[in-house]
Amino acid sequence: MPKIDFHALFDALPSPYMVLDRELRYVEVNQAYVDTLGRDRDTLLGQPIFEMFPDPGESGRLLRASFERVLQTGQPDTMALISYAIERPASEGGGMQMRYWSAVHTPLFGDDGQVAFIVQNTVDVTELQTLKQQASSEAPAPGETSLLQRVLEVQQANLSLLQETGELRDIFRQAPGFMAVLTGPDLTFTLANDAYQQLVGHRPVIGLPVDAALPEVRGQGFVGLLQSVMASREPFIGRAVGVSLQRTADGPPEERFVDFIYQPILGADGQAAGVFVEGSDVTDRVRAEQQQKLLLDELNHRVKNTLATVQSIAAQTLRTSPDPVAFRQAFKSRLLALSATHDLLTASSWRSADLRDILLAEFRPHGVERYRLEGPDLALSPARALALGLLFHELATNAAKYGALSSPEGCVRVHWSVESGQGGDRLVIAWTEEKGPKVSAPTRRGFGSRLIERSLQGELGGEATLAYHADGIQCRVVLPLDA
Repeated sequence: MPKIDFHALFDALPSPYMVLDRELRYVEVNQAYVDTLGRDRDTLLGQPIFEMFPDPGESGRLLRASFERVLQTGQPDTMALISYAIERPASEGGGMQMRYWSAVHTPLFGDDGQVAFIVQNTVDVTELQTLKQQASSEAPAPGETSLLQRVLEVQQANLSLLQETGELRDIFRQAPGFMAVLTGPDLTFTLANDAYQQLVGHRPVIGLPVDAALPEVRGQGFVGLLQSVMASREPFIGRAVGVSLQRTADGPPEERFVDFIYQPILGADGQAAGVFVEGSDVTDRVRAEQQQKLLLDELNHRVKNTLATVQSIAAQTLRTSPDPVAFRQAFKSRLLALSATHDLLTASSWRSADLRDILLAEFRPHGVERYRLEGPDLALSPARALALGLLFHELATNAAKYGALSSPEGCVRVHWSVESGQGGDRLVIAWTEEKGPKVSAPTRRGFGSRLIERSLQGELGGEATLAYHADGIQCRVVLPLDA
């Protein structure tokens, strides 16, 4: 079978045809188009159509709007009737002549799935329009409606339908929820509004089957759901369903959450001809709910830990207090120390507390001349901050009662640093009391000793040692830090 020369076929078509690119410049015209407009082909190619045939009025606006609808929707657009003046050839006296046209604008798609060209087929209906105008000025016989009058009514109805269709298309495109229409057994994208395009990263999907347009969803069950909706002719509703989408060409897949419905589109025979997809991106809502649950779980954990700490403080204080008055004073001071560390953590939304601030909460009441703090700024996790806050409170209270802070010349020096080793970073703290009264090792273990064992050694994997020198206590703390 001989091959068809499509360029020759295009040029031989009896009706005027022309092809425009996305900038509405002439790409090709056939001979019928040249003959109708009386323009040389070479003068048209590469030129913008509205520069070759300018019309700043209503006709020009309607024609431009039709081209834009094709570019935006990828759907053909029909203009049942449009008046447009063309230049008469010099052999006919020149000048402009008003003509009436019926036009169909058809999209041609490029490799990227976007509209690359617009094909226009026009029919000169000037003579028919003239006859209609003449007929409209004549009174028809009683009970008789002229054929031309009926044609006029049909044409007007078509124009109204085209306007309504355009308005519905605009509403569809601008709807806040995402919408798409998939048709045929391979579920090919026929329509997709702006919200859907935004969801999928503005990829070209029109004219492509869903598994080709969105290959990353193949293994996520959505194609199977669409096929089951086609087969069962029953809708499917999804709530806060997670979907991984390649929203940028070079970026990693991004998880989004959507509420959606797959609604079967039924044909006249009752069979599913496609699926209407409608929904909304609820990622922000889902992540807010997840964050809220995380915060509630964390709050529950903190409350339980705090209650356990208070219970331990009460039990240990009761064990070492000789009478209810002493118990009340010691227990209250320890709760205030715990509360001060809580305040520091609350200020940072319980992310961390600075070691220097924890120490200052204990030393400020004694005056700046009574302590020396040496070390880098260091943020501690909530668990480490609470443990050290209680430990520093016990050391400071003991120093105020029996140690360096109980004498006018006494001073407490705290030095800390971060050391790196094979097991990771660790915090080393040296608490040294100077110029205080002579101290000696206690004969029984008190609250501080038990606190060191239970908080530092047990839960946090740290260690602390106490040494009793002539002018005050020395305490060395080693505490592993978070990675």
